Amino acid sequence: MALARPAVPIAEKNPFITSKHLTPANNLSHKLAFSPGSQYDTDEYEEGEDEQEGSECSEESAESEYAVDETVREDMASLEDTFREIGMRFRMIARIGEGTFSTVYKAEDLHYEYYQNDWDVEQRDASKWTSPPLKRRKNASTLETSHDQCRQPKRRFVAVKKIYVTSSPMRIQNELELLHDLRGCKAVCPLITACRHQDQVVAVLPHFRHQDFRAFYHSMGHNEIKVYFRSLFEALAAVHKHGIIHRDIKPTNFLFDVERQRGVLVDFGLAEREGTECSHCLCQEQVNIRKAKIQSSRAYSMPTPTGYPKDDQRPSRRANRAGTRGFRAPEVLFKCTAQTTKIDIWSAGVILLTILAQRFPFFHSGDDVEAMIEIATIFGKQRMRGCAYLHGAVWDCNIPTIGEKGFPLSQIVQWSTSEKVGEHMDQETKETVKFLEQCLQLDPSKRMSARAALASDFLAEETYPDTEVEEVGAL
Repeated sequence: MALARPAVPIAEKNPFITSKHLTPANNLSHKLAFSPGSQYDTDEYEEGEDEQEGSECSEESAESEYAVDETVREDMASLEDTFREIGMRFRMIARIGEGTFSTVYKAEDLHYEYYQNDWDVEQRDASKWTSPPLKRRKNASTLETSHDQCRQPKRRFVAVKKIYVTSSPMRIQNELELLHDLRGCKAVCPLITACRHQDQVVAVLPHFRHQDFRAFYHSMGHNEIKVYFRSLFEALAAVHKHGIIHRDIKPTNFLFDVERQRGVLVDFGLAEREGTECSHCLCQEQVNIRKAKIQSSRAYSMPTPTGYPKDDQRPSRRANRAGTRGFRAPEVLFKCTAQTTKIDIWSAGVILLTILAQRFPFFHSGDDVEAMIEIATIFGKQRMRGCAYLHGAVWDCNIPTIGEKGFPLSQIVQWSTSEKVGEHMDQETKETVKFLEQCLQLDPSKRMSARAALASDFLAEETYPDTEVEEVGAL
């Protein structure tokens, strides 16, 4: 299999790039494969201090912030020994993330200028983002070495993701295939290339500049919230247009740059195509048929004793429950067998609730039962029972502190921010809460889509009327 990155004619100028590196390496034990479009799993990626944009001097200072111990050096050296192309094309810097499925390293792309880098967002937006010119000293002989380095071409960094051998091959293949369909989406992090040696897989992805969500969500104003979610829903609209469910929408999977006001959606390890589960669910029926079946099931349902059967003979229901605790939609908790892209909208609504309530994480359940109780605390027992019936399940709760009617989301926001309930809420907060209510609908059919969210008044782009400028003559 050939290299993923297409070479340009100037490649022969580099003594480190030969015809051996630009042609299929069939004689190598480690072969390269390509499928455009992915990113490191951000639940495994710990956000640290990001390097400053601009000259190489600031990048070197940011690079020194990573503390690399001897164990990490050995891991990076072992990775370079296994994948010789990695050591030849990238300079490993530090380990920036470690999780259940993979370890992520930061590396410098040594051969960036010899390839067509369509994945580079900064290159595409070069006309918008330009560095200020460097000032020259009068005496050229006094120029410092560091100042000479600043005039060198800008360095580019990537994230090298080593996927553990315990990961399912089907999971890796599914991620690459989905990302192949998403190639060209500006809001989705692309995959540069991928290598395989026996059962070890390594993916090379862009290293995006972003800030930790916990560092800025407390200070987000109304306009900042709109920009953040406009960027997020643009990414979701692009993903959902291809019939793909992300399944793991959360702040750490949306890398947002506060200064540049743009974000990138990452981590498609749990993503799947819509309609993968072929079983039918009651929530897919028409409204009139659904109501009739729910009323019929309620009429013939017998009161059950407290607890659960010791020897339950009922067949178990199988459904995809993948996701992150606290961000999973109700239909995922109730094991709906016909899940749609609307589960991503619920997760996005949880992020918005987190920002408004100034509490992260907002839901902090240990399992599915606690997650249902947390949702019922807000929406009430009555609506949770209806949500369960909607998916052919029965739900009940005997906790006295959970009411039947629940509470409006506006009250939840006021309680969480220590404001008195009933006080007048400003118009901007009302507009945001109204948008939140459309995202956090228990019934997925009533939940707005990503395209509808972008067309809403809350996320619609602001347009300004053309104004005439009068020319003022010299006095």
